[in-house]
Amino acid sequence: MEFDNIKSSAALIYDEFIQNADSRTGNWFLMSSPLPQTIIIAAYIYFVTSLGPRIMENRKAFDLKGVLIVYNFSVVLLSLYMIYEFVMSGWGTGYSFRCDLVDYSDSPQAMRMAATCWLYYFSKFIEMLDTVFFVLRKKNSQVTFLHVYHHSIMPFTWWFGVRFAPGGLGTFHALLNCIVHVIMYSYYGLTAMGPNYQKYLWWKKYLTTIQLIQFVMVTSHISQYFFMKDCPYQFPIFVYIIGLYGVIFLFLFLNFWYHAYTKGKRLPKVLQAQTWAHHTNGVMNGNASHEKDE
Repeated sequence: MEFDNIKSSAALIYDEFIQNADSRTGNWFLMSSPLPQTIIIAAYIYFVTSLGPRIMENRKAFDLKGVLIVYNFSVVLLSLYMIYEFVMSGWGTGYSFRCDLVDYSDSPQAMRMAATCWLYYFSKFIEMLDTVFFVLRKKNSQVTFLHVYHHSIMPFTWWFGVRFAPGGLGTFHALLNCIVHVIMYSYYGLTAMGPNYQKYLWWKKYLTTIQLIQFVMVTSHISQYFFMKDCPYQFPIFVYIIGLYGVIFLFLFLNFWYHAYTKGKRLPKVLQAQTWAHHTNGVMNGNASHEKDE
């Protein structure tokens, strides 16, 4: 009887909570409730931390060179498409880069932005393959807590973004993330193609700087909210989440930068793997020092 009361109370709380959701996205794939994505994320965590390593324990590592080439450049193309859609649906067609509100209308541009937000959300499930490839290649040392946490928390939080606020100032970090993905996944795609292409990777030394710039821009942009006298952004909770996320990763990268460059020395490889590869924005599917294993 008590369990039934708890269940009823939970149902009432959820019903009241979901009443504030965007009705336009309610029937879209994975958007009916957070339960389907929670099952997928739980299965991902179980596979990459337990089941996968046990399956691969007595097996030879898979040679995924061809798969990685196709995968990396596919993500590049998808990221380019999302950049275009984010720009055309707001960031290049009217957004002020300050107090940009969510447009909940059924106008073509508002629906285009909502659809782009959903696609960005769905792309986070595709990027879970980064970790799956680690496991299949028996690179288990790369599957750190922060790496798995990042790949799990991004789709989970973005479900709420698409369901409640698909657009406005809360999507700027997604646009930047797509731009960085183009650069990073291009690098990993070229690296996976073998040593003959190393001469085209002279720019790898700038990858850390690019990541730093990304988090500085994300933090600076979202921080404007706290200095505006009047910004009626519909869901301020997302501002706090994005701001906290940006600050945490900015400090992680500044810490890496200080130890690896300012002090004039590189970190030991085990620390590189934990500090560099897995504190990034989740695009890494090679090793920590920007050099992929062949």
